Amino acid sequence: MADDRSTEFQRARSAEQREIRKQAIIDAATQLLAEMPVGEISLRELSRRVGLSKTNVVRYFETREAVFFELLNRSLTQWIEELPAELPTAGAQGAASPEAVTYALARSLARRSLLCDLLSALGSELERNLSVEAAREFKLAHGGLLGTLADLVQRNITALTPAAARELVSLTVVCTAGLWPFAHPSEAVAEAQRTPELADTRVDFAERLGRTLHVAVTGLLTLG
Repeated sequence: MADDRSTEFQRARSAEQREIRKQAIIDAATQLLAEMPVGEISLRELSRRVGLSKTNVVRYFETREAVFFELLNRSLTQWIEELPAELPTAGAQGAASPEAVTYALARSLARRSLLCDLLSALGSELERNLSVEAAREFKLAHGGLLGTLADLVQRNITALTPAAARELVSLTVVCTAGLWPFAHPSEAVAEAQRTPELADTRVDFAERLGRTLHVAVTGLLTLG
């Protein structure tokens, strides 16, 4: 079965065929991330899951990191498309408050564990094994998506300047990367945190991120 699939991948010639093959690799990476952290997924394991040799996988993605970069940008694109429906709408008093928007933003992110997993691995895992060209391609696409997200945020918090909205989005990424692992500790740490004296060390991701972003927005609006 695996050999047959490998032959099919080698014979892919058209852009449509290549996209189908790339999607199969992305799907396999998504399945693996539901089972283990990014750092534990090797190119060998990814190849085995999709039913290909490593040589065939690198025909489409030069490294395992490139696979997860692609998955990150696809996940980010989907979130941006779905986010408007999850943000508060204007009421009788006018536009929703910045606090309501930031907390809604945090709750929306908290529901997307795949995206948060990848964002938390971005600096520590995913940027370590890429060519300059692959890094440039990812960063340009990723930056464009974050710009789209900043435009969306500014439409919902109209008092923010474009530069401030971009800064808030940057802080959202950084804070997600920092908070997500602490909100999802190992089994041993989670068990230890059930000790009453350690209750205040537990991290509620949505609550903590929402408050952090609210504080950030307050500061950005004060600075002007």
